Amino acid sequence: MTRAAEILDQVWEALGGAAALSANVRCDGVGDLPSAFAVSDLAAASVGVAALSVGELIAARHGAVPAIAVDRRCASMWFWISIRPQGWSLPPIWDVTAGDYPTADGWIKLHTNVPNHRSAALGVLGVAASKEAVAKVVRGWQANLLEQVIVDRGGCAAAMRSLDEWCVHPQGSAVAREPLFHVEAGSAGRTCDWAIAAERPLAGVRVLDLTRVLAGPIATRFLAGFGAEVLRIDPPVWEEPAIVPEVTLGKRCARLDLGNDRDRETFTSLLRSADVLVHGHRPGALARRGFDSARMQELSPGLVEVSLDAYGWSGPWAARRGFDSLVQMSSGIAAEGMRKNGSARPTPLPVQALDHATGYFMAAAAVRGLTQRLATGLGSVVRTSLARIGALLIDQSREDRTSVALAPETIDDLDEAQEATAWGPARRLKPPVAIAGSPMRWALPASPLGAAPARWVSRP
Repeated sequence: MTRAAEILDQVWEALGGAAALSANVRCDGVGDLPSAFAVSDLAAASVGVAALSVGELIAARHGAVPAIAVDRRCASMWFWISIRPQGWSLPPIWDVTAGDYPTADGWIKLHTNVPNHRSAALGVLGVAASKEAVAKVVRGWQANLLEQVIVDRGGCAAAMRSLDEWCVHPQGSAVAREPLFHVEAGSAGRTCDWAIAAERPLAGVRVLDLTRVLAGPIATRFLAGFGAEVLRIDPPVWEEPAIVPEVTLGKRCARLDLGNDRDRETFTSLLRSADVLVHGHRPGALARRGFDSARMQELSPGLVEVSLDAYGWSGPWAARRGFDSLVQMSSGIAAEGMRKNGSARPTPLPVQALDHATGYFMAAAAVRGLTQRLATGLGSVVRTSLARIGALLIDQSREDRTSVALAPETIDDLDEAQEATAWGPARRLKPPVAIAGSPMRWALPASPLGAAPARWVSRP
């Protein structure tokens, strides 16, 4: 059995899927992203799990799981970026002050892409937004102390820890004890009126998307690729310009302020007729707005709720802000890459693999929830975290093996059709998976945040 197949089986079992169904997934192609970890195996497995969940849903209505073929190389490429602008460019991904800095006793990563996170870090350091100025001051700090002070100020930072240090850290220990997915039964639902047509199996399914960079948007992008109506909701001032053209494919994007009574009423109305809610809010954030899981299950009987956080749902860091790159620093991934590559600085994964894999796993959880609702009438509540998926990758990468570099991208890797995005024409990579009779395609091009009204358009 290949490592990708082992990961697929482990995750599918953790989601409650029947083990025999995984035989319907075939992984084609060769090649590995350059990493000390099994990133391409994770890419192929995560895409395969998500596709298998769609195949299982099709079987629930049509009697058999269709053949599923994952393109390992293409899945690896989708783990980086799928869009290829034609005559225009994406903005830089990273803020000028974001990055890895040597400290007095190690390394620290500062994540400053969000304005208030940047203000918090610069406020602690007492410098302007200059990489040189930041580096000079950071050298005088101990890594763990600076991490804590920035986090206490409301910022995002992660000291680099080794795999062994993370294992004995209170948060690392807590994550290791968590399951891959926390799964709970939800409320009894309304009659399911989804067509589950083999060609567009998620047509008629309404997905409310309250996610941001990057795992959650990848989950809902996958759902849109098989016909789901995805309505993404962002607060009034939120922007992520470098990522939006990549992740809003197939979606409509609106804005609501959940601190505003009128917008909260609009959200409540949307939630009442949603089938799936995907969100990445930290524990307690939605509850403070009056939308804890129990209340959402009451408003939308049978709701499939899927959520994630960065550092896990237990332990002292359960409510800590975090991103993929920070979790890689905290959990030993960047340090192990540095050690194995003989590098002088942290060596993270070549892509935001925790985000991407978690996104596909969340999509699988959502579709499995729909399948179970068909069978039992009950909704579900599923939670996972970047840190727990990171632990899965670490566990699956302990044995070294010979790797083959991915073949370079060619024009044949791109879809023939142009995508008329709001920023200009673009082409996409071909889909990373093929489900027999159910092509993965998106009905809507990528669009800016807030470009659509906050309302459903299907099933009036």
